[in-house]
Amino acid sequence: MLTTFRDAAAEIISQPITFAFCEDSAPRRYTPDYLVHWSDGRSELIEVKYRADLAANWRHLRPAFATARTWAHEHDAGFRIATERGIRCPMLLNARRLLPLRTAPLDDGVADEVRAAVRALSEPTFGELAAMLPRDRASVLGALWRMIARADLRTDLTVPLGFHTRLALP
Repeated sequence: MLTTFRDAAAEIISQPITFAFCEDSAPRRYTPDYLVHWSDGRSELIEVKYRADLAANWRHLRPAFATARTWAHEHDAGFRIATERGIRCPMLLNARRLLPLRTAPLDDGVADEVRAAVRALSEPTFGELAAMLPRDRASVLGALWRMIARADLRTDLTVPLGFHTRLALP
């Protein structure tokens, strides 16, 4: 979900490749969770693990991750381990709220009024815009959320969004 939220055009491949390698003369296999091809041309192998599992099983996991890093390097890609610390964050909450709104209808008239108000003010807050626009509150709030979801309004999506959130035009 976070990948799609960060880059709607990213291609995500689940369990893309299985590596066969030897550790202490014993054959082993390892399959990373995802391969992401970002829209800017970068590629990244991603392993998702709980931090506790990493700590408890690091000696066993490390050779597999080294194999994945080598493959990634040879294919001009990156390799990273995503943990709950990086996944369960305010951005995930924002993604859950905003992703469905990317395709929701947007009233062009309200959107034009929002853009004009943002141009007239210096990085107004969500709450300031909601209070100052002459439309009914539900229409304004709906437009603000949809415009943030579509990146028609810029804000810091790594922190919780609310009436205090500063907004700007892209």
